[in-house]
Amino acid sequence: MRTKEAVAQRILELCRERNIAVNALANISGVSPSTIYSMLNQKSQNPGVVSIKKICDGLEITVRQFFDSPLFDETEQEIK
Repeated sequence: MRTKEAVAQRILELCRERNIAVNALANISGVSPSTIYSMLNQKSQNPGVVSIKKICDGLEITVRQFFDSPLFDETEQEIK
């Protein structure tokens, strides 16, 4: 799994755990819905750390907690 796929899956996983929609996540995190959807659809070439940090703040978790998932254990390195 590529890193951006893992980020997308983790966002969806956290939304499911908290029973919130993606638009609600956008509202509580201060990230535009279009930014989150581009991360989910993997159109974002590089999901920015600032956006991920805002999402974490909205979910009241740390960035460490965001990345503390088996999804990131086997991600492939992306070569540009």
